[in-house]
Amino acid sequence: MREPGRPVLIQGGMGVGVSGWRLARAVAVTGQLGVVSGTALDVTLARRLQRGDPGGHLRRALARFPVPDVAERVLGRYYVPGGIGPGVSFRPVPRLGLRANHARDELAVVANFAEVFLAKEGHDGPVGVNYLEKIQLATPAAAYGAMLAGADYVLVGAGIPAEIPRLLDELAEHRPARSSVTVAGADGHAIGIDPVRLLGHRPAPLARPRLLAIVSSHVLAAYLARSPVTRPDGFVIESPVAGGHSAPPRGRMTLGPSGEPVYGPRDEADTAKVAALGLPFWLAGGYGTPGGLERAWAAGADGIQVGSAFALCRESGLDPALRQRLRRQAASGTLRVRNDPRASPTGFPFKVAEVAGTLSEQEVYEARPRLCDLGYLRTPYEKPDGGIGYRCPAEPVDVYVRKGRPAEEAQGRQCLCNGLLAAIGLGRHRAGGYDEPPLLTLGQDAGFLDGLPDDHRAADVVARILQGATPHSGAPEVPQGRDLGPWPQPGPLG
Repeated sequence: MREPGRPVLIQGGMGVGVSGWRLARAVAVTGQLGVVSGTALDVTLARRLQRGDPGGHLRRALARFPVPDVAERVLGRYYVPGGIGPGVSFRPVPRLGLRANHARDELAVVANFAEVFLAKEGHDGPVGVNYLEKIQLATPAAAYGAMLAGADYVLVGAGIPAEIPRLLDELAEHRPARSSVTVAGADGHAIGIDPVRLLGHRPAPLARPRLLAIVSSHVLAAYLARSPVTRPDGFVIESPVAGGHSAPPRGRMTLGPSGEPVYGPRDEADTAKVAALGLPFWLAGGYGTPGGLERAWAAGADGIQVGSAFALCRESGLDPALRQRLRRQAASGTLRVRNDPRASPTGFPFKVAEVAGTLSEQEVYEARPRLCDLGYLRTPYEKPDGGIGYRCPAEPVDVYVRKGRPAEEAQGRQCLCNGLLAAIGLGRHRAGGYDEPPLLTLGQDAGFLDGLPDDHRAADVVARILQGATPHSGAPEVPQGRDLGPWPQPGPLG
């Protein structure tokens, strides 16, 4: 039975910057859970400040950061009054790495604080932040910044977030917090943050946000729920048709005639087994309609997570011209979204929306020089001399091979970091007049557009789903306000 205060609808966290503060805020004011993407917020903040911070929103948020000196240092490094001129490249930000970097931590904390602060400003609806377990090097500092701004939820996918419950507990008490980092060929590495050292004092304890683990199977949900140390507060169960990354098929990957991974019955989560864990859960991937919500309720879920319908709404962070092109193609039935098994450097299948002029076109992909200058998806590895190196399958093939990996792993890989930043209008201009082309992603089920007005708003998505669904016997009442009272936790599992 659903407890009061849990959202029925979760707006999915879509990076880079697609689910920014404007979108999350627009959803949260309806009483549902608005979620900002926490991916690469350091570089998005830095680039928006270099664009002159139109509207002054980021500077307004930074003025509320609890330690003014920290915010002032970030502004001093990146803010350009009036914005950089046409054809001027962005100033780079420190890259993620295992070696401590105080300036990098300050930027990450401030950036996550600003995004959550703006999403929560002026209302009392619930706001969450979404992180990727694949980007372990970013999580401690990023989560701390979001918690300083009062994030109500943290959602983590793209991996097994077994250490996140402990991390959130430590950060809420401003204790030094560390999280393990997977290093190829070596064990025992971690990344962390010391909140007191960063802020210069120990503030009052923070409210600890609820953790929702984004998983694709009941097996992984059961693994996380087995112990209080790893147990989240709930789950988002994501199907393979959801936008962005998806889990690979279980067992050996088989490709169909179109070159996409083939999923079978083993890849379907058993919702009855998830429900038996005693934790709330939401279903995602092809559920963004009134009928989808009804199916989720019938399966015992508290509700649904919706991404693509919000990605195409007016408050989305997508570049407006690209968003309109995506929407027109989706509405006309001419948009193809392929689940590309090669595009992502992570090795996870990634949904690529086929739109002219983007990296989905082979000629655009081939014309782009291969380089990796942002590095969010780099993998740390131990070098023969015992030092730590970083490699990414999207970097130049010869460089990748010199780092000990076969050339085949690099074939067809896309630079998601640069491509997704270009999709929100923050692509980098490079010497010689070269501008980074965008990369677009969306869910594969376009039924979410049915019944939505042209150029729809986030509130239209919420209203269509919640008002169109027919509650069955025992279905939850839809919350209209904020209620973050305690959720009962299940006892030890057998």
